[in-house]
Amino acid sequence: MPRRYDPDRRQRIIDAAIRVVGEKGLAGLSHRSVAAEADVPLGSTTYHFSTLDELMVAALRQANEGFAKVVAAHAALADPESDLAAELARILGEWLSGDRTGVELEYELYLAAVRRPALRPVAAEWAEDLTDRLSTRTDPATARALVALLDGICIQVLLTGTPYDEGFARDALARLIS
Repeated sequence: MPRRYDPDRRQRIIDAAIRVVGEKGLAGLSHRSVAAEADVPLGSTTYHFSTLDELMVAALRQANEGFAKVVAAHAALADPESDLAAELARILGEWLSGDRTGVELEYELYLAAVRRPALRPVAAEWAEDLTDRLSTRTDPATARALVALLDGICIQVLLTGTPYDEGFARDALARLIS
């Protein structure tokens, strides 16, 4: 039987892994659950991702793209005349007001890096990218502090279920910048 040409299979597996984590959490992620969700043979998942860590790295990298796209869409971040604190607060609000499942998924994968060393470099990528972007507007130490504050605000909103308070975020960010 000839091998079926399926150039999108790897991507479908990553998409399926993201859906599985979104529905069942990391505890529900297995090669078998992903194969069923992607409607591919179990061997396909292990062919493309020999370990679950490899699959989680690919899923986290793709999930990280969500916040990166929101940031990239805001050219005002690079504008030295714009209010950096207000722009960051607006970006965070836009991200948190979108699909909450995607934000939760990203943070679940992000926090999995605490116990899974293979995920740590990917988990750090978004923070490093945002720090680099912010370093064009402020010094590197302040940029790192801004990223840490944004991260903390996101986690608090997700954990407490309270609505995002853009004014609070803007004021807190402005304190760090000044």
